[in-house]
Amino acid sequence: MATDVAPSNDTAIDDDRFQLGRHWLTSRLIVGTGKYSSYELMGESLRASGTECVTVAVRRERLVDSAGRNLLDHLDTSRYILLPNTAGCFTADDAVRVARLGREILSGLNNPGADWVKLEVLADTKTLLPDPVATLEATKRLVADGFQVLCYTTDDPVIARQLKQAGATSVMPAGSPIGSGQGVLNANNIRICLEYLKQDDPDYPVIVDAGVGTASDVAFAMELGVDGVLLNTAIAHAADPVRMARAMQAACAAGRLAYRSGRIPRRLYATASSPDEGTIAPSRRR
Repeated sequence: MATDVAPSNDTAIDDDRFQLGRHWLTSRLIVGTGKYSSYELMGESLRASGTECVTVAVRRERLVDSAGRNLLDHLDTSRYILLPNTAGCFTADDAVRVARLGREILSGLNNPGADWVKLEVLADTKTLLPDPVATLEATKRLVADGFQVLCYTTDDPVIARQLKQAGATSVMPAGSPIGSGQGVLNANNIRICLEYLKQDDPDYPVIVDAGVGTASDVAFAMELGVDGVLLNTAIAHAADPVRMARAMQAACAAGRLAYRSGRIPRRLYATASSPDEGTIAPSRRR
């Protein structure tokens, strides 16, 4: 499991851990626990994804199935940091209440995730897009209550900046609507969010949350420079969730590596990849 201990100064150059609140994570993939056909498949998929942090919907999650089995019995709390979320909440009051309930549940499990929350305050059931005003209000109240707040929000850079100013530990703009599988629809807005949020604070964590459909969506988001991706449906509803989880892990790593490597600029015309010097003289044109 990730720890709250900072890496030492002599860590290897490829040590790419990142800090999310008081936690240090190696995997930049955060995975949800809903919508799986069985707890066993969920567990196998989580392991295949390589994630260290899994999110659980405190209000909406089916904690106990028809056989009386509890979701939490199928999550290795020594392996994963649990990130309770407020999915299904449509008011700031409900989100704050559910966040506090999540803290109580995880405190009883001695899981380090008890000190944070993924905040979702939704505007309506059709789009499941965030209500930015209620999200901002809930953020202020939860920060005052001692939470590390990870905010699910739109890709509006102005709202993103206000959430950070309100004390959000991380701002998590949506790539596209929850469960839509459309990937990152507005890359320019994500780029502006990154500019606003990381200006004078380059280590501030920005995570794309929602909309991922397949592995290339994760790679593209990471190539933009975000610090991580949070997803659920793209794995849980894939034809082969375990194999898709492996693909997501590889895509996340590849996208991050490509971002750190620096892509070439786009050009309108071709540029020869071979050197101009020492080439064979062309034959005379007729």
